[in-house]
Amino acid sequence: MVRLIKRLGILTAGGDTPALNATILGAVRAASEAKVEVVGLLNGFASFFQDNAPHVILNPLFQEIPQLDATRGGTILGSSRTYVNDGDPAFLASIERRINRLKLDGLVCIGGDGTLNGLQPICKMVPTVLAPKTIDNDLGLNYAGEADQWVKLDVNGVDTYRKEPHPTGLDADFCIDRMINYATPGYATAVYEAAEGVRRVRTTAESHHRIAIIEVMGRHSGYIAIGASYGQPDMILIPEYQFDLESVAERVRTIYEHQQHVVIVCGEGIIGNDGREYGASSGSTDPSGNMVLSGAAASLADALLEIIGETFFTRNGNFSTGKAAFFTRKVGHTQRGGRPLRFDRFYASQLGGNATQMLLDGENNSVSTLQWDESSGFKVSKHDSSIFRDKYGEIHARTVHPSFYNQKNFLLSEEGKQYLHPIFAEAIGAEDTEFIRQSLFDFGNLYHGYKSVNVDIAKLTRYLSE
Repeated sequence: MVRLIKRLGILTAGGDTPALNATILGAVRAASEAKVEVVGLLNGFASFFQDNAPHVILNPLFQEIPQLDATRGGTILGSSRTYVNDGDPAFLASIERRINRLKLDGLVCIGGDGTLNGLQPICKMVPTVLAPKTIDNDLGLNYAGEADQWVKLDVNGVDTYRKEPHPTGLDADFCIDRMINYATPGYATAVYEAAEGVRRVRTTAESHHRIAIIEVMGRHSGYIAIGASYGQPDMILIPEYQFDLESVAERVRTIYEHQQHVVIVCGEGIIGNDGREYGASSGSTDPSGNMVLSGAAASLADALLEIIGETFFTRNGNFSTGKAAFFTRKVGHTQRGGRPLRFDRFYASQLGGNATQMLLDGENNSVSTLQWDESSGFKVSKHDSSIFRDKYGEIHARTVHPSFYNQKNFLLSEEGKQYLHPIFAEAIGAEDTEFIRQSLFDFGNLYHGYKSVNVDIAKLTRYLSE
């Protein structure tokens, strides 16, 4: 029997992305049409950790609040990397009491693979579904059954996971229209920022005959890096494929001798074939337990200089030192921020609305997904979370499929180009460029400070009474 739903909760967890508000709006509008009230939980799962569970009614009288704007980047609900520890029964019981006191009949969690892992204990308390978001584009599978390729290893007493090739060639007939969750909201906007960064850095590298190394986000996923191909870099290094430093250096020499500059894009999690993690210099972890990656571009520049040698750059008098021939740039958090592009706004809203409908249809522990095929284009669908889970119960970030990357030339492959084209063919709408024209250099910006939506949300915030 399908549970009668009168009140839904919704939260955003993990890192912010440009399309979160669009996802919330889609979920709220679908709920309003069904005469279901929506409670926005503030700061992700952390709302459940507090006795008063701070929250906002997002559709009083079944009309969304004006602060909920699909073109606004980030999330009006706030986010955190706080996740539920399923090993503490007393703590779980306190969360369930707060869910009951909030009178929630269902819960939409907006997040990535970490959120999908983190919501598992909640599914036993109230029907819960995931609406996907991540700029990394790593929530999904390249093909059904891919999760089963992960194996667990004991490394110095610590459980680690490694993906191994399937013994029967499970992906021998790989095709992009069979990918599970083709793209995640936030990815298109992040790639736009990365690609534009590559184009702008190119002019400096070209003018001063230097080697530019541009580091993009993605952790251990190279999707943003391959997307940055739209900026026409000379080389791309992605975390999924360990590279031979000598081969990279030789390719840099060849390109430099031809055009007197080189532009390289690297993912923050790149690894050499000697096992060196170029960006793992800090050795620390974030609140989700992920390694904090920093300095991949700078480490790569130092390593390349050591292989290529000072003389290569100083012999013609352009540079006094080899180090002066290199410069690095991190695109950084601009990839995660700002107004979402049309692709992200539209499909985020669709996925949010689909998540609400899934709950109304009695789904639990399921994922709202975006599928694509050549005949019908993009469409929303759903998958049980079990398809994303390995044999040990863990959910792993999707990696770039080998067919998307040309390891010989360190560039996007033909298959990779075919993958990206449906996403970006019409990712930017005329309204996006018009918004830039009208807003960025609005004369009023010089006279009025930024008004944070947090101020408005604070006025709308409610609390559970003791």
